[in-house]
Amino acid sequence: MSEHFRRLERMYAAAPINQYFAPRLHIPEAGVAELRLTIRPDFHHAARAAHGAVYFKVLDDATFFAANSLVEDMFVVTVSFNIYLTRPVSEGEIVGRGRVVSRSKRLYLAEGVLEDERGREIARGSGAFMPSTMSLAELSAYR
Repeated sequence: MSEHFRRLERMYAAAPINQYFAPRLHIPEAGVAELRLTIRPDFHHAARAAHGAVYFKVLDDATFFAANSLVEDMFVVTVSFNIYLTRPVSEGEIVGRGRVVSRSKRLYLAEGVLEDERGREIARGSGAFMPSTMSLAELSAYR
């Protein structure tokens, strides 16, 4: 299973959007993922704090990969996601941790917590994920 985790990490790093954000994904075990991102001024909204889209990206990606770590053959998709933004952040590294909390044959539910570099919770979210019809083997980045 750890080879599957490394392939998912490489696939994530190769995604074009991640060339801009430069996040760092680590999947330590099945059903768990951690994502780190350094906040830059170009992530800010007009009030000089990170835009909510950045919070969403980190939490969605962390929970998504927690779910996809349990699915070795298919690419998973986000079906729905709910997020609570609880504290602004304007600099430093943020860390999102996702964990699958429930699963059935076709539905994976995962929760995530986002913290600033001082360990303070700045957001939390939960999502529902399902395997798609796209095989991971078809994706050149999954190598």
